[in-house]
Amino acid sequence: MTRFAMVAISIILSCIARVGLAVAQTVDAPTKFIHVADSYSLTPNVTYLRAAGWDLKLDVYRPTAASATPTLVYFHGGGWTNGSKDSSLFAFLPYLEMGWAVVNVEYRMADVAHAPAAVEDCRCALRWVNQNAKQYNFDVDNIVVTGNSAGGHLALTTGFLPESAGLDRQCPGDRRRTWTTGELSTRELTVAGVINWYGITDVEDLMKRKPGSSGNFTEAWLGSAPDRATTAKRVSPTTYVRRGLPPVLTIHGSADPVVPYDQATRLHKALDGAGVPNELITVEGGGHGGFKTHEMERAYKAIRVFLGRHRIGEPRGESVKR
Repeated sequence: MTRFAMVAISIILSCIARVGLAVAQTVDAPTKFIHVADSYSLTPNVTYLRAAGWDLKLDVYRPTAASATPTLVYFHGGGWTNGSKDSSLFAFLPYLEMGWAVVNVEYRMADVAHAPAAVEDCRCALRWVNQNAKQYNFDVDNIVVTGNSAGGHLALTTGFLPESAGLDRQCPGDRRRTWTTGELSTRELTVAGVINWYGITDVEDLMKRKPGSSGNFTEAWLGSAPDRATTAKRVSPTTYVRRGLPPVLTIHGSADPVVPYDQATRLHKALDGAGVPNELITVEGGGHGGFKTHEMERAYKAIRVFLGRHRIGEPRGESVKR
């Protein structure tokens, strides 16, 4: 295990001790996290794309003894204007306990590049996972994308976008160019499921609303170009709702002051209409994250049921494909 990984796990364990194991006061909880520390490796800050003069990075957490491993691709929140992958470790700890690999992705913020840059970046991160499946033992038939807030939006677009949307064109491999981050891969980008934590589902709708308690992050991301309404529609998950999409689980607070709850209900209705398997978990009175312990326990129980119902995480034929 690298020193970086040991420090990260040490921080996790110390935080758990400080809060007295409030999430689940069980005898074996520390043992589970020690097991993660002993059986996982961390490869930090791998460049998956160079765009607009930036080397975009991701971190890979993976079980050292596993073969083809179900893989979570995580996108942090922050209204496309702030946040970082480095502050997101606690969000995907339950998946490490489940034995999954996790790819934790950074992307360009609004002060570096306006929309649709973040969407392009996240699609290219998914391309990187496909390119590097053999090296890291990713099971590309069992990839789940997730994130919170803007990260939830990016998980949805990453899972929904068809190739015809034209937002994959800068990804290494798609252009058949020489690249040092994995094998050439032009496989269609697909995922097994999407877990959306209170994400933006209709950017065009949000653009027209009065800003919430976090300010007008939508304006910051779209910029002032005259075609910003077209761009907003182009990067809205609701634009791409159609039959054949992967199963979707949405978790959203009914009193969210940042991303209105009806963004979740409208997506749910649209997916139902298209015949896409999906579920909406409503946190009654919940805000923009910051849910209570029992609410988080309910959410993660729902996630496990969702994965099981759709057989996500089970081997599907070939162990690893490119």
